[in-house]
Amino acid sequence: MISPASIESALTRSGNLVFPSNRTLLPNFEQQGGRAVRLASGHLVFYGPHGRRILATDPAGHPLHECEWASEGRAGVRLLQARLCLDWGRWVGIKPSGLATTTTLDLSKKPGWERIQPDDLRRMAAQALRVPLEEVRFFYNDQDLQIDGRGQATIRHRKDALYVLEKGTFEGARFMACLAAMHWERIDFLPVVELFQSLLPGTGSAAFELIRGLYDDQNPALPRPLRYRGIPTYPSEAAYRLFSGFFTPQHAQGGNPLPVFMDQARSHEVTWLPVPDPPRRYFDPSRFLCLTIKGDRAQKATLAHDSTGLSYTAAGPGGMAPAGRSLWMEAGTLILQDGDRQEKVPVQPHWGKLQESPGGTLARTTTGWRALFGGSPPAVSAADAFGAVLLYPEDGAEIGEAATQPFVADYLQDAFEQEPGLQARLQKAERVLVQNFDAALLPCLHLDRPRRYTVRYCWPPYAQKQAQTLWNQLARAGHLDWARQIQFSPSEQAWPNEQGKTYDLVYQWVPFAWFSQEELAEGMVQAVAQALSPWGVGFLVGPQTLAGAIQSNRLRLLFVEAVEKLPTVQMHRSILPQARVKAGLTLFQVAKS
Repeated sequence: MISPASIESALTRSGNLVFPSNRTLLPNFEQQGGRAVRLASGHLVFYGPHGRRILATDPAGHPLHECEWASEGRAGVRLLQARLCLDWGRWVGIKPSGLATTTTLDLSKKPGWERIQPDDLRRMAAQALRVPLEEVRFFYNDQDLQIDGRGQATIRHRKDALYVLEKGTFEGARFMACLAAMHWERIDFLPVVELFQSLLPGTGSAAFELIRGLYDDQNPALPRPLRYRGIPTYPSEAAYRLFSGFFTPQHAQGGNPLPVFMDQARSHEVTWLPVPDPPRRYFDPSRFLCLTIKGDRAQKATLAHDSTGLSYTAAGPGGMAPAGRSLWMEAGTLILQDGDRQEKVPVQPHWGKLQESPGGTLARTTTGWRALFGGSPPAVSAADAFGAVLLYPEDGAEIGEAATQPFVADYLQDAFEQEPGLQARLQKAERVLVQNFDAALLPCLHLDRPRRYTVRYCWPPYAQKQAQTLWNQLARAGHLDWARQIQFSPSEQAWPNEQGKTYDLVYQWVPFAWFSQEELAEGMVQAVAQALSPWGVGFLVGPQTLAGAIQSNRLRLLFVEAVEKLPTVQMHRSILPQARVKAGLTLFQVAKS
């Protein structure tokens, strides 16, 4: 039995219910057909008169997610929109079918086009996309495939859109990512997420908290096995770990299902059934804390005012915790460890009985990510640190400068792997300069062996996040000692070139703000020419007009390409067809004459 006071408190807490149809249920919630359920963990779930959940909270009434549904007569109900509260307090939103692209094909010149049916289009799509016909049937219904009397076929591809809700509502929402269109009214598959690197921290687990909640509502008796589905799928160990927190993977032939899941052609063979103890979250606003517990173990702790933008997690094998930030239970106290910094949090009774667990030794005995900044990382607010992801407009608006950088960096990373000439230069390179590539540093840092890297940054939140990710990669590979040769510093210290120092490899990004200031851009080209070693190679990204400055500084132009024509940009347009990069942005590869 839930007390009326608990129901009233959760429903009327500021920000818990913002969707119009949900707010109409206040103040007489139960009289209007609503009901509340307290789960075994103490968490609360509220259902509207249509029988669908509209709100889930932790035991104290702090929100986890809110859903708004529309009644459609005999068709039942349809999810209109949902909001998810992240561990650090930011809200993200889901709009079912919020991203729809349309393709038109002219079939009129094809003999017998009058006999072409939607299933014929599905077969054509399956062949072109190299996916099973059944997958195309699953994601494209007859309404998505229309053929008119003139032989014009219209194909509509629907995806669910994820948004950053700056104000906690969809007012002023910013597009973040998308996922395969879910059947929210009957959860029947695990979705592919596109642009997953744009997800704010905690979005994946919050989304699966909602998916698992709806799944449980819809399958109260006999669990329905789920499969990972998409056109195509993108299996990864990160996706496998996320799914495994809420569902148990199984393969018909037994054994470890991970290798089967990681094989794109066989991912669908793995079935997923609900775990008995999915992760559950508890908020403690007085400590700015969100604690995630699975079973009887603390799994993750996030402090909303933490300027690192990182959570504390239970240490894995070998005592490894991401960025060296671990948590454990000791003598009834939750210990949060970051290098030599430690914070103790008293255990709250409503968390339940938590098992004692050993601490992470690696986090306390090795040099942390801050050493990449000489021990003094830049000052970054917590909001900026957590929010340091790259967002891409869903319409034809120009992509921002930071979000453009991965197109170039990822292309160059592929080029070094595929072109023997670049591989040979990389093998000889001992000193590397990376300037202003703050949002895409990692592809510029080749971790096949130790080198001396000088990294100049101008956007502290992105540089901090890249440094943390770099530390994780070195720690997992057992090469933390390489970090001693990597130095991050603000870009205002970069030019003029210090004491005639030269580099064998230079990555130089010309800020968009300099495109109209030719003297500054040309000065940067001159500085690159001075900094390159006699056999070194440089990559400059800037306006087309740099070609003249490159020639006047006696640099040999090896390669030039408009960024909008790079294959990485074309791949992005397969997700967001209207994507547009800055006009005239050009990639130059240069060497000493």
